[in-house]
Amino acid sequence: MSSDKRLSRAYKNAKVVPFNDRSKFVLFSDCHRGDNSFADEFANNRNIYFHALNHYFKEGFSYCELGDGDELWENINFESIFEAHKHVYKLLKKFHLANRLHMVWGNHDMVYKDKSYVNKYLSSYFEPIDNTDKTLFQGITYHEALVLRHEETNQELFLAHGHQADWWNYNFWRWGRFLVRVLWKPLQVWGIADPTSPAKNYKELIKLERRIKRWIVKNDMRITVVGHTHRPRFPEPGDIPFFNDGSCVHPRSITGIEIENGSISLIKWQIDTTEDGTLRVVRILLEGPQRLAHYRTH
Repeated sequence: MSSDKRLSRAYKNAKVVPFNDRSKFVLFSDCHRGDNSFADEFANNRNIYFHALNHYFKEGFSYCELGDGDELWENINFESIFEAHKHVYKLLKKFHLANRLHMVWGNHDMVYKDKSYVNKYLSSYFEPIDNTDKTLFQGITYHEALVLRHEETNQELFLAHGHQADWWNYNFWRWGRFLVRVLWKPLQVWGIADPTSPAKNYKELIKLERRIKRWIVKNDMRITVVGHTHRPRFPEPGDIPFFNDGSCVHPRSITGIEIENGSISLIKWQIDTTEDGTLRVVRILLEGPQRLAHYRTH
C-alpha cells in the first residue's frame, strides 16, 4: 500500500472532533516518555512539559497527542514508563475525565491500535500506598488520526502522526522495535542515533515531507498537522498547508501547536533565566497566530 493510500485511509477512519472559534486545542507529539533511564530523552524536558500541560488544563484547552507519546520501542511495557512519570499521567487523566483528551498512536506506540492492549494496561494502575487499583484512562480509545471539523464553515484539519508516509516505520514497525531494543537503545547512551528514524536522517525526512505534501495537494489542500520528523513546520497562507508540531524531546525545549480563537500558532516552551538568576518555564511564540480561514481549500 502506498503512502497516499495509507494517509487517505487514516483520514477516512479518523475520529471527527467538532470545533468552533471559541475552541482551544494544544497539539504535542513525539514525547517519547520513557523509564527515566539514560536513554529516556523525555526525562530532560519533563518539568517543562508538565508546566506547559498544567497551564493548558487550567486555561481550558483540549489536548491532542499526535503519536509517539510513550516510548514503547525502547521499553517493554507501559508500567515502567508510568512509574517514572506518574505525575504526568495523573495530569493527563484530568484531561481525560474532562473529555478534553484525544490520543493518536504513532510508530513507537503502535501497540495502542489494539484496544484490548489499551484496556489491559492503561485503564488502571496499582497504587502501593493504598494497596489498591486506581482508574487511569478508563474507556479511552487511541486513533490513527483525528479530523477537527469547524461547526460553521466545515473547514477540516487532518491530524496524524505522519508515519503513514514512512513505509518502513509503518509496515515494519515490529522490526524497528526489535532493532531499537537490542541495538540502538544501548548505543543511544553513547550518542549513536537510530539511522532508520527520519528525525535522525535528514534525507529520509525530506522524502517523507514531500510525500505528505503531494497527498495534501491531491486532497483539496486540506490543512494537515503531523509529528514524526521532530521538525517544526508552519506554512504561510497560500503555501501548501503542511504543519508539524515538532517534538517534546528537543534539547532543553518542547514545541507544539495551539489552536485558539479561530487561529493557529507554533509555540515553544523552555527554561529561561531572570536577572536575579531564578529559573522559570516560559512560553515563546514562534509563528502566528494565523487565521485558519486564511488557509483556503480548493
